Amino acid sequence: MKNLHTKHSPRSCFRWTAGFFLFAAILTFNVSAQERLVLIGGGERSAKIVSRFVEWAGKDNARILIITWASGVPQENFESLKKDFAGFPTASFEHAPHAPLNADKREMFLKQLKNATGVFFSGGDQNRIMEILKDESLYNALRERYKSGMVFGGTSAGAAVMPTPMMTGENDLKVIDGAKVGTRQGLGLLPNTILDQHFIVRQRENRLFGLVLQNRSILGVGIDEDTALFVKDNRYAEVVGATYVMFVDGSSKKATFMITLLKSGEQFDLVKRKVIRKK
Repeated sequence: MKNLHTKHSPRSCFRWTAGFFLFAAILTFNVSAQERLVLIGGGERSAKIVSRFVEWAGKDNARILIITWASGVPQENFESLKKDFAGFPTASFEHAPHAPLNADKREMFLKQLKNATGVFFSGGDQNRIMEILKDESLYNALRERYKSGMVFGGTSAGAAVMPTPMMTGENDLKVIDGAKVGTRQGLGLLPNTILDQHFIVRQRENRLFGLVLQNRSILGVGIDEDTALFVKDNRYAEVVGATYVMFVDGSSKKATFMITLLKSGEQFDLVKRKVIRKK
């Protein structure tokens, strides 16, 4: 009778064992990678908001990449953000290459992105970001880094770009009509959600209401100036800052909204679309 137990050399056993543990390590990393967003509605970026972003990015070991593609004055915008981050020690603080990206700049950006632990998008015009990200390899590289656990943040246009659809800025604020609000593809990091910024101070409620009426499966989120929304795993959101964040849910009944207005310290479940009560 043949021996049913195959003999293995010590070397082949070592390879099998090493391969098994490598696979287990990769599987564990993928399961534990946490998706995190810091969405600022424009205006002032308080020390409390910036410190949380740096903490999520790795504290002293944070390697932060600032992307100013939305801005018409990228270097000026970078210097302003640099002052905000100056009070917090980080391993590195880099500026992504200015647009347009030639082959060398593109290669440099991908290298910076690979080494970064946090990415922060400046304000300006969100359409400028998405014009650059028509390059699918750049678009996919950003999304892959987010999925792997890198913290993403942005202010104003840099926050508006995070979901899909993304508001373009074209609108008529005198009416509630989603057809008169410009949208296009965004980064698509926050599913089933559309973001508006400078929300209360610029009275932008009508355009958010119009878009939610047009597509009731989308949760509308309006973030005011000097205020941020911290989101974990595309679900658990916490308000931090000076004023409010408004959540607009039109999924229940025709021509009705559930509007929730939360202040700093309060939390919201973006999936269940309800306030998270503190225990």
